[in-house]
Amino acid sequence: MELASIANLAKAVKHLRAHDPLLANVIAKTEKPEFVPHTDYYAALVNSIIGQQLSVKAAAAIKQRFKDMFGGNVPTPEGILSKSIDELRAAGLSGAKALYVRDLAEHVLDGRLHFRDISTESNEEIINALTDVKGIGEWTAHMFLMFCVGRLDVLPVGDLGVRNGIRDLYGFDHAPTPAEVTHVAQGNHWHPYETVASWYIWRSLENTPA
Repeated sequence: MELASIANLAKAVKHLRAHDPLLANVIAKTEKPEFVPHTDYYAALVNSIIGQQLSVKAAAAIKQRFKDMFGGNVPTPEGILSKSIDELRAAGLSGAKALYVRDLAEHVLDGRLHFRDISTESNEEIINALTDVKGIGEWTAHMFLMFCVGRLDVLPVGDLGVRNGIRDLYGFDHAPTPAEVTHVAQGNHWHPYETVASWYIWRSLENTPA
């Protein structure tokens, strides 16, 4: 499985330009994709849970208040579990998100969720492990694989931006269903670079005239 790197991203762009004329037009007008994978997986998941369904500004404020409870850092799983739901809510988390970060902490501590084999596990194995945590759904798992792990073959079929971008670019009269997103990807030979294709689909929305 290929991970994001300068060389692999260049291969991905070449592949997509050769196989998908519509996407090639987007590629020609768009900067090169940038992905910066990292291994701070636990912190990324904590931040993802906290930021769900919030504006960037609101999420940043709550994340900072949350970290301030723990000396300015993302807390360890033990640190999260040392706080009650009410204490976590005092930092700005909803009751549900307080439960979710505690469930994540419990999964990490008891070994149900670990990251030691992530380099050898399949996308599906990682998705299944992540979505066992309350508050982590398929979309969050897809974003984790794309932007944290750097997997290049992830197709976020439920992402609204990808669906709307495909609608506009490929002539749908509706936001395509996940099955239709998969059909477009397969028909245009995006594999094994679905992540990069999705990145360009997102950029195509930004480049659309108002």
